[in-house]
Amino acid sequence: MDATAAQLIGAGLACLGMGLAAIGVGNIFGNYIGGAMRNPSAADGQFTRAIVGVAFAEALGLFAFVIGILLLFR
Repeated sequence: MDATAAQLIGAGLACLGMGLAAIGVGNIFGNYIGGAMRNPSAADGQFTRAIVGVAFAEALGLFAFVIGILLLFR
């Protein structure tokens, strides 16, 4: 296998984390909406926790993107 091909495959595999982060954000907000529909009075107190969860998931997605870019242009 050529070194360039291996580099491109590694960068593509590293970028899978971005898609998985998007799935995580969908799960967080889906569960938040489900909980808010069951107990609307507690929805305001849980919104900040949902936002923190989204921030962590997006940070991991950005980290995967940066690693992919570093592998691609190294």
